[in-house]
Amino acid sequence: MDATGLDARHASTHYRYAHTSAYRAAYARLHPGAAPARPHRRPGYPKLTIVVHTRSHLIAGALPGWGPSPDTPALAPVLRQAAALVRFEAATADAGYDAEHVHRLCREALGMAATAVALNRRTTGRRWPRTPYRRAMRRAFPQALYGERQQVESVFSRDKRRLGAALTARSHPTLAAEQVLRVLTHNLLILHPARHRFQQSR
Repeated sequence: MDATGLDARHASTHYRYAHTSAYRAAYARLHPGAAPARPHRRPGYPKLTIVVHTRSHLIAGALPGWGPSPDTPALAPVLRQAAALVRFEAATADAGYDAEHVHRLCREALGMAATAVALNRRTTGRRWPRTPYRRAMRRAFPQALYGERQQVESVFSRDKRRLGAALTARSHPTLAAEQVLRVLTHNLLILHPARHRFQQSR
């Protein structure tokens, strides 16, 4: 399970370059004593929280939202949505989901045998966690299980390569609907690969 941000629109190569340190250094050489205008602050971006079935790369649960925002509030509804379709034996997630209630949800409410959620060092530091599941993560982290999280990154990469990294909608409701349609399209392309190859060859 993880969350990703998508661009609400395409950005030009010049726009991306204009926010780099190389651009600022070049500007200073051409215009001594002056500085380029500060980039406009982005008000937010579409955010999609998903649960991936790692063996098939199918997206079993998805919840569109708006960022920047914490990851954990979206977890319970999207996990319950996925668990209604697939019986998961274990769950793995990055440090953005480091919370005792995440482990309890997966193990006690949804009946999973194991969880591997990376500890958030910004909140834990060198101190031992006080709660049992997070202490277990510190005592003996299930690295092999956590390695399965790479499959989620593979799904994000595959989705953006096939369907693009930017959305075309503009308002929040239509952006959310487009994100859901992308999930459905992603799953259909996995379930019907022969049809996808036929369309590409036309």
